[in-house]
Amino acid sequence: MTTSFQNPNVQGYYGQFGGAYIPEMLHRNVEELREQYLSIMNDPVFKAEFDELLQDYVGRPTPLFLAERLSQEFNTTIYLKREDLCHTGAHKINNTIGQILLARRLGKTRIIAETGAGQHGVATATVCALKGMECIVYMGEKDIERQAPNVARMKMLGATVVPATSGSKTLKDATNEAIRDWINHPNDTHYIIGSVVGPHPYPDMVARFQSVISAETRKQLKEKRGNELPTHVIACVGGGSNAAGAFYHFLDETSVQLVAVEAAGHGIQSGMSAATTQLGKPGILHGSKSLLMQTEDGQVVEPHSISAGLDYPGIGPLHANLFTTGRGVFLSATDEEALQAAFHVSKTEGIIPALETAHAFAVLGKLNLKPTDVVVICLSGRGDKDLSTYMQQL
Repeated sequence: MTTSFQNPNVQGYYGQFGGAYIPEMLHRNVEELREQYLSIMNDPVFKAEFDELLQDYVGRPTPLFLAERLSQEFNTTIYLKREDLCHTGAHKINNTIGQILLARRLGKTRIIAETGAGQHGVATATVCALKGMECIVYMGEKDIERQAPNVARMKMLGATVVPATSGSKTLKDATNEAIRDWINHPNDTHYIIGSVVGPHPYPDMVARFQSVISAETRKQLKEKRGNELPTHVIACVGGGSNAAGAFYHFLDETSVQLVAVEAAGHGIQSGMSAATTQLGKPGILHGSKSLLMQTEDGQVVEPHSISAGLDYPGIGPLHANLFTTGRGVFLSATDEEALQAAFHVSKTEGIIPALETAHAFAVLGKLNLKPTDVVVICLSGRGDKDLSTYMQQL
């Protein structure tokens, strides 16, 4: 099996996207990571510790659940990969466990992170508490307001939450602040990036830590159906870590259709959207070349989504390559469609999904699914954090 879609080249490019565009001050940090991440991750002692924590602390493997009522409604077979059942309530913990172990092996004592929906912030604060490390989380002022329960969790876990007050006061701005911090503390600090974005090797490293999702999915489908390949894998995409994990071990299986769902906000052409592949063009943001929403003169366009985790003006380089090569199908769902889907899944399957995940459910009716199809949806997070938004609709 080729690995052409899985792995970037030595410079960190997936096709034309990726690389490491970084200030000189960060060169040593990023180089240190690049030189050591694969040997550390492939070390049997590291792998054993990582796997043990995934099992005993995170609660893996997560179930692959047959959604019978949804399957009946769409006259097909729909499975839900239950990442919402991970410790902390989302897939983000898979990556933070891996990166905290890696940071310790690199001799770092201080951890910084950025967060939008707060799930990555909570996951980072959690592993820092577990390993007794200092934790600073940057979060947009707007996101701090709309994700108050997660902010409270981070503080309870001992993290310092620093508001980003510039720009749109969301994920992009939190990332800017985290990078600034890293430049000022290059020696003792590791930056745990939460998505498949940033300079190489982050997109590859995060995708590898999250690939446990698709590794388990293949094994579970084999056990349940005798065939480890579904016909479709569906996941929501902002930066794209849950999608990268859900797609990873299917990337080179061309019979599997990979469906990424972006946030269309108020509508793709409304000026209030985060549908990067539809609106973006190649550019450089947060250390890598990818597709991003920008003006004619290259200024980043402020994104909008009802879900804080999809409110990002770019997309990871792995996904940009899937889009431009046609390997992935990129659809979008509006705020309204996501809300309707969230309530529908809640009442149909007894599972309240995160607003991000609700975007993935929203496209089921747009795919012309056949009775013989086997669909896996990555249910990337639970809806507790979004209850205040959901309550406004009740």
